Amino acid sequence: MTHSLVSGLFRYPVKSMIGEALDQTVLGEVGVPGDRHWAVRDEQRGGIRGGKKLPQLMKFGAVSGAGAPTITSPDGETKSVSEDDINEWLSAKLEHPVSLWPLLPKEQLEHYRRGPPDDEDFEAELRAVFGRLPNEPIPDLTPFIEVLEYESPPGTYFDAFPLMLMSKQSLETMKKNNPGSEFDIRRFRPNLLIDCVGDDHPFPEQQWVGKQLLIGEVVLDIAYTCPRCSMVTQPLEELPQDAGIMRALVEQAEGNLGVYARVIQSGTVNVGDSVSVRVETQV
Repeated sequence: MTHSLVSGLFRYPVKSMIGEALDQTVLGEVGVPGDRHWAVRDEQRGGIRGGKKLPQLMKFGAVSGAGAPTITSPDGETKSVSEDDINEWLSAKLEHPVSLWPLLPKEQLEHYRRGPPDDEDFEAELRAVFGRLPNEPIPDLTPFIEVLEYESPPGTYFDAFPLMLMSKQSLETMKKNNPGSEFDIRRFRPNLLIDCVGDDHPFPEQQWVGKQLLIGEVVLDIAYTCPRCSMVTQPLEELPQDAGIMRALVEQAEGNLGVYARVIQSGTVNVGDSVSVRVETQV
């Protein structure tokens, strides 16, 4: 008999930086309050950029503060995003000219418009972004049409959806099958980690797509699987760069790990809360 519960809650105040663990959070229309409320703009190439284009961002950490998040650079130095020289400091640490931006209104489309590609060959660009070899399939991007033109849905800095969920079992499946690679949760950046106790499916959350998840008063619509990109192969903290992680994901999990979700009914979620699946979607 299966019994699922919330094993972890996470927030990432600055897009593509290491985030923070929470004991409790409200889940609303835009997901976790304060999640990805800041992002980096590339002042050399243009456009808001995350770890797909500036992988060195993943070596930085960000935690929420009283008025604004605080960033920690790989050398341990910290700075609040509200300080006047934050752009100069971050550019120096990244060794690349950038500026840091809070969320802007969704009507400011130019702010969210995707910057120029590194490769004019669209397929080559996608293969680089998703870390796919020439003989590996590119993910189906049909559900993400909006973010082919924009870096994120305007008004947000999410990749596509406000929440990403993973099960402990999926992570354990990949760890067991690939002992030579470090399948660490920090590489995969979920908002919710779910422990599907007693579920023997290797990737339990993939069975939730098209259904609703109930956590107390909260109702989540599980919209789509989460195709993984090159970010999961990048080094962060003590974890090394490892292209083998993507090879394993493509071979064993169709390149996916975790699922995307929307919030249908808001409410508070705690670590340890029970999770159940509603089969019939009622939107």
